Amino acid sequence: MRFIDNAPRFLFFTGKGGVGKTSIACATALELTRQAKRVLLVSTDPASNVGQVFGLEIGNHITAVPAVENLAALEIDPQGAAQAYRDRIVGPARGVMPADVVKGMEEQLSGACTTEIAAFDEFTSLLVNDELKARFDHIIFDTAPTGHTIRLLQLPGAWSGFLEAGQGDASCLGPLAGLDKQRYQYREAVEALADPAKTRLVLVARAQAATLREAARTREELAAIGLQEQYLVINGVLPVSEAQKDVLAAAVYKREQAAVAAMPPALRTLPLDLLPLKAFNLVGLDALRQLLVEGSADSTQEPASAPIELNAPRLKSLIDEIAADGHGLIMVMGKGGVGKTTLAAAVAVELARRGLPVHLTTSDPAAHLAETLDGTLEHLTLSRIDPHAETQRYRDHVMQTKGTGLDEQARALLAEDLRSPCTEEIAVFQAFSRIIREAGKKFVVMDTAPTGHTLLLLDATGAYHRDIARQMSGSNMRFSTPMMQLQDPKQTKVLLVTLAETTPVLEAAGLQADLRRAGIEPWAWVINNSVAAAQTESPLLHKRAVNELREIERVATEHAQRYAVIPLMAEEPVGVERLLALSQ
Repeated sequence: MRFIDNAPRFLFFTGKGGVGKTSIACATALELTRQAKRVLLVSTDPASNVGQVFGLEIGNHITAVPAVENLAALEIDPQGAAQAYRDRIVGPARGVMPADVVKGMEEQLSGACTTEIAAFDEFTSLLVNDELKARFDHIIFDTAPTGHTIRLLQLPGAWSGFLEAGQGDASCLGPLAGLDKQRYQYREAVEALADPAKTRLVLVARAQAATLREAARTREELAAIGLQEQYLVINGVLPVSEAQKDVLAAAVYKREQAAVAAMPPALRTLPLDLLPLKAFNLVGLDALRQLLVEGSADSTQEPASAPIELNAPRLKSLIDEIAADGHGLIMVMGKGGVGKTTLAAAVAVELARRGLPVHLTTSDPAAHLAETLDGTLEHLTLSRIDPHAETQRYRDHVMQTKGTGLDEQARALLAEDLRSPCTEEIAVFQAFSRIIREAGKKFVVMDTAPTGHTLLLLDATGAYHRDIARQMSGSNMRFSTPMMQLQDPKQTKVLLVTLAETTPVLEAAGLQADLRRAGIEPWAWVINNSVAAAQTESPLLHKRAVNELREIERVATEHAQRYAVIPLMAEEPVGVERLLALSQ
């Protein structure tokens, strides 16, 4: 595999959610340890599943993987990192300053901005830590889905620039209090990321137009900040041998090959590896060791056994229930790559086809709603929460309100404060809140960002709710917050999207547990792209279908109050007509 040859110290695996970043990162770690290299595998995804892959509790500390010599792993836990960051900032003040002052400091450091800063601080230390340099030959980063990763990799430069511009006067005194001491670390991190002898970025995609477009965008955005050493891996490609055995397999093969042939120009100059689709789930050491072995497509000449009969509810049954309410917020959540965008668009177009007013929107920084919809429909409006546009809107609003009447120096300080990368978190939350309010009059269908990014947004929503509740305590005034609307099943329905595979189901169950802790009960699960729900005679696809049955049963009996299964379609579900077909 070209992307492993002469591997530098740092390897970053990134791409749209669900393309197989974690599996490939883990398999790469195993291959390098086989070459007697000492490897640290790091997940920067707030919804990490590295531990699940190895069947091991890892968490926010370097943990040896007992079954693999020379391998250790670390999952950067944003909440754990935030608590450590708070302790580092507030700790020296305890017992020295009055209790109310210490409490005020803790409250100032309780928001989503602190969470992001802390995770980022931990990430940059991995790039420059001398002890780790001596301990490991390679550090492999299994990153969060694209939008989150782009922001993470841009942050060292953003924070360095912010601190330099402010001459060290970080005016956002709470979360930023500990950053100024780290400016040299951030500068060194930027240099390491830009050095091709130290850092290689591996763009992971599927043979699908949407994931290849996102890989191209990522290539350009990260090349702009100095990450020039880039490779492309296209994962899960159906072997040509299978296309000869089945109509569905032939259609899938044809569409994959067309997507690869039409990949964006930005990707065509990159070194390329193609990994064939496997019949088995990539969980456990034996499966991972087979992933990078060339020629092990897991195809077979044996004919498929009798077709699988799956009697499971379809998407139409869920939409019938949703439509009966007449309005409300439909939030589509899940791991990246499971088909959230497609499902959100399918629900929206079917509701609009029935004559109901629908606003389809997305909070995903790597939004592809417009490409998926690929058309217009009466009663349907489309929008997105653009972090850059919302941040500028927020800055303008603050300068026009709080900035009015300030002298020139005070306005300059306020403008500097608003240049903080923290501002984006506030702006996106406000846009999210505005959209939620619309759901009292119409259907609002929201395609959310991949799990980790969404959890951070919910963290900000919860922090706002707690702040309002604290301010209103003791008064008799009624109040409502976005979090209260999300917690009300009469106003909000959460659809959890997954695939009928071990890891996506585990991750969806983890997300469900996180939502329940926030007082939000998922309304239904949707199992997408099911081979078991389609008719196939391809031996490889049939094996995958048999493997799906156990996971579908698990969703139906252990996790979901209600569920639906969407079959794998011969044609990619892009455009209004194909989207409507998903709910027939």
